[in-house]
Amino acid sequence: MSTRELRWRKSSYSEADGNCLEVAHSASGTIGVRDSKQGDASPILHFSPREWFAFTQTVRSLKR
Repeated sequence: MSTRELRWRKSSYSEADGNCLEVAHSASGTIGVRDSKQGDASPILHFSPREWFAFTQTVRSLKR
């Protein structure tokens, strides 16, 4: 997954001081997550759709 071929978007929960995550969907169906402060230099965590769903469901359950 090259950062140049992805359209990154910031989390809607981004903080004003720049502590944010960016998420992008690849053509192959994986989801990439990176640190917005580092931009293209940031390491990317790769998730399958199933892993991403499990991750986001877990995060949502912790907020309750």
